[in-house]
Order: sequence, then C-alpha cells, then structure tokens
Amino acid sequence: MNLARNLEMSAYFFPLRPAIREGGREITYAQLNVEANRIATGLIALGVVPGDLVALCAPNSAGWIAAYFGIIKTGASAVTLSSLLTPDELSNLLSHARPRFVITVEARLPELRRLKGVIKKVICPGGDLEMEGLKARGSGSFSAVDRDRRDVAAVLYTGGTTGMPKGAMLSHEHTLFSASSIAFYEHSTEKDLALCFLPFNHVFGQLHIMNATILSSGCLELLPSFDMDRVLEVLKEGRITKFFSVPTVYIRLLSLPDLERYIGPLRYCFSAAASMAMEVVKQWKERTGITIAESYGMTEAMPITFNHLLPEFHVVGSVGQPVYGVDVQIRDASGNILGAGHEGEICVRGRNVMNGYLGSPEETKATFWNARKRQEDGWLRTGDIGIMDEHGYVAIVDRLKDLIITGGENVFPREVEEALYAWPAIEECAVIGLPDKEWGERVAAFIVPKGEETIDQDKLKPFLKTRLAGFKVPKLFVTVKELPKSPAGKILKREVRRQYGEEHRKKER
Repeated sequence: MNLARNLEMSAYFFPLRPAIREGGREITYAQLNVEANRIATGLIALGVVPGDLVALCAPNSAGWIAAYFGIIKTGASAVTLSSLLTPDELSNLLSHARPRFVITVEARLPELRRLKGVIKKVICPGGDLEMEGLKARGSGSFSAVDRDRRDVAAVLYTGGTTGMPKGAMLSHEHTLFSASSIAFYEHSTEKDLALCFLPFNHVFGQLHIMNATILSSGCLELLPSFDMDRVLEVLKEGRITKFFSVPTVYIRLLSLPDLERYIGPLRYCFSAAASMAMEVVKQWKERTGITIAESYGMTEAMPITFNHLLPEFHVVGSVGQPVYGVDVQIRDASGNILGAGHEGEICVRGRNVMNGYLGSPEETKATFWNARKRQEDGWLRTGDIGIMDEHGYVAIVDRLKDLIITGGENVFPREVEEALYAWPAIEECAVIGLPDKEWGERVAAFIVPKGEETIDQDKLKPFLKTRLAGFKVPKLFVTVKELPKSPAGKILKREVRRQYGEEHRKKER
C-alpha cells in the first residue's frame, strides 16, 4: 500500500486530463506523475529510505503537490509545515520532528541555516541543493515503494509550537480511507474542477481537497491564498464545480448583490473549520440553490461524520452521521457510553484515526480510551462535546479543549499567552475565543498589567507579530484588574468568558 498510488492510477487512466490549473497553466496527470517520480528518485539518490522524515514548508503550488507525492513515493513520510510560521515557530517544529531533509523556499534559508546540525540538506533556491538539481538526479519512471498500511505517510502538526508540539502521524491507510470517503460523499468524478486556496499543510487542504481530488482524477484550480478578487474572477470564468471554504468567506460572498452571476456550473459547496450559522446556510441555499455541506473531522481523525449524500436529508445544525466504517460514541468524563440525546465527549474508532503523536507517547496514550495491546483497539478522545440523536446525526455543542478557530485557522491560547508573557508590562493574561460574525471566532486577550503599567496596543501588536503568525495575534485586547481563579490559583477561562466576554459583547451591540 502507498498513498501515492492514487496519483499513479489517475495518471494511468487519465494521463492527458488536467490535474492542476495554476496561473492559467495546466499540468496533466502524466506530467505531475513524472515530476513526482523525478523528485522521488532524486531523494533516493541522496539516501532517503523508507521510514525517513522529509519536511515540506512552502506555499500551495503544483510544485508542492509534486514534492508531497515524491516524498511519499520513496516510502518516507512527508512532514508538512505552514509557510506562514515565524522563524521561531518553524525552528521549534523542525527541532521536534528532526527530518533528514527540508524542501522549502528561499525566504526560509536564514532560519534553516541555524539548524544545520538537525537537518542534513535544505532543498530550495540557494540551498544545499536546488529542486531542479534534485530532479536532474532522478528519473521520470518509478513506482511507489510498497508500505504496510499502518506505516506513516504524513505528519501534520495540530497547532501549538511552544511547550508540547503535536505532530499527528497519519498512515497510508488513514489517508487513503479519508480521501476515498470524502470522494464518495461528494460524488466526485474526473470531470470536477475544485477551487483551492486553503493551505495544504492543514488537514482540510491536504486530505479533504487535494488528496480526495487526486484520488477521483479531478482537477485542482490553485490560488496561493485567499484573494476575494481572484476568487471571483475564477468563479466568473464558469468552470468551477466544487468550492471549499470557511464560514467567513461565505458571509463575504453573501454580501455581493450579484452573487448569482458567479455560480455557473458550481454543484457543490463545503464549509469547514468552524460551525456554520444556520442563517448563512439558509441564505446561501435561497440565493444559489446549493446546500452548503458540512462534516466533522480533525487532524487526528478525518473525516468523522458527513452530512447526508442527498441534500433533502441534510440536517442543518448537524455535522451529519458517522461516515461508513467509522464508529462514534458519546462518553462521559469516566468513559461511560451515553445514549441518544445526552451530551458528552465525542469518541471515535476506525481507519480514519491517526497512529499517534510523533515522539509523544504520553500525549498519545492520554488521547485514547481503552488502547490496550494495539492502538487501533482504542477510542480517540476528540476533546469536543457533542450530542447524537436516535438517527445518528451528531451536533457539536462545545469544545473541551481551548482551541480557537478564527477564519479557518487553528489558534492555541497557550501559545499566544506565552508570547504575551514576554511583554514586560503584562502581569497575567488569558486568551479566549469570542464569537465573531465574520471570523467565526476572534482571538481575544484579557490582560492584567503590572503595577501602574499601561498596555500600549500599538507597540504590543508589532511585538507579537515577530513571535506569532499573523492570524494568531489577538484582534481584541482588554485590560482588566484581575482574572478569576480557582482555589489552587489556576485562571478559570470559563469565568473569563462568562464575566468579561459577555460584558464586552454588550458594549459592542
């Protein structure tokens, strides 16, 4: 088994069909497979063997996809990292994963040179080896190395880069199951053209959009990032059949008075990352005739549920029923199984569940119920509170974890708090997510200053941007006299939300 065989099969059956459209240029499946083969055999010539880790840190592009499948064809595992990470964030993750090689862009060279003892070679313009030089060492003919179904195909980091970074190890079976499940529920075919501007390092972009499209031999229209004008230009061309985005973008599109003229042959719309407001789903259906599909998944298990194949059975407000072959249970804090209609933690078992966290056996163990002799015997604890009805439809009630999802990006409060505590005027702080009509949630920092100090936002924001990716920097700073605490002195974030969050929402109404 090897995930890259999806690309090989699409190249075999549809060699001349476009796999990627980027900047007006089309790349066929045959061409993409040859590029991946050259990268694979070039890496093997450098000494890459099955089981090695090779990191990929670059913006979305056809080259990214070729490198991803090239790495996986060798039997190595692709460690996919965000191109938006700050130097310290990137250094932390690479020091944790310790890949043999890194494929990246020239702008990343300064920080990567500091990791010379960790990384054997950096492959990029100006690096130890350039990509064209790597491909020149290889061959266009190659077949993916056979791997065990449980061997790791890719490592995706779930968020935080300080303290305990967590790299979810996704097996070949996991990724194949995820891609085939998504393609099935979306009725994907080789005639589909899917617009993608979401990052491939993230599970949504990598598994849900890219891998599922390659498996079904469809075509990806790539944009380097979200740009409203470019999105509208591409939609107006009248070729896109599948649209993937986050609630923020759908809300912005609904503000267009002439939205209907951009729909064209669009047949499928999907929203991820945060719960979609029922009113937005209703308005989109009324104006476009398309039901926005939703599912439930996470880096550690993708997908878990999917709303029904047929729009007439789509339940608004629900994330759907468990996908075929996946078991879902609702459990209480002691691990007891709860019946229909009872709130509890969503727990999952199936081929969609990760192997565990890279280099973190204790974190892995704490994430599973009943994992005895084999990891796959256990039930993954999602950290999300949900409720399941008698028909198996699941609704997300709340999150046990403090993860904030803003504009489709994951933000871990602890990481932001660590950066805030580096600012000398801050005594204490608590970072939470507050509901936001456009972003889903916005990152909000509640700060207790030291003594008579004041918090100058104009100076604090630029400071944070040197330590955090832009989407992690709080959009709201609130200075408070004190933060609620437990008897043991622990800051109680639920009380922060209750006391200060509600107070601030009232001020903004």
